Amino acid sequence: MYGDTATGRKRVAELREQGGDIRALAARLVSQAEAVPWHGKAADSMRERIRERAGHLRAAAAQHDTAAESLAGHLVEVDRLKEAIDTRSRKATTLVEDARTRTSEAAPGATADEADGVVLAFDPPPAGHRDWLTVDLPGL
Repeated sequence: MYGDTATGRKRVAELREQGGDIRALAARLVSQAEAVPWHGKAADSMRERIRERAGHLRAAAAQHDTAAESLAGHLVEVDRLKEAIDTRSRKATTLVEDARTRTSEAAPGATADEADGVVLAFDPPPAGHRDWLTVDLPGL
């Protein structure tokens, strides 16, 4: 099956944590710069530069948040598709089993109906493969 979403969810948590760490670093830098007992134009310039750099750090933190949200959304879609693959696979297996049962219980010499013939000739994709999403069987 595609996509290890557990690993992806761990990465989402890591990205969010890193974003928080970066924000905390930005706040700490500004706080430390403001606390320096230094006065004058050079000190003001340094503090302004630190505030600018902190803004860049906050932007990087926001990008971490955006990446985490994007990855989380992707993982929801992966889980949805994996569930759809599993559902279609189970339904197809049931259709094949039912067609085999009807064929085996049919009177000698009777021919299977067209739908059962299609189902019995079905060559399934490997378990969990994305091709299950496009399988076209009568009743599926």
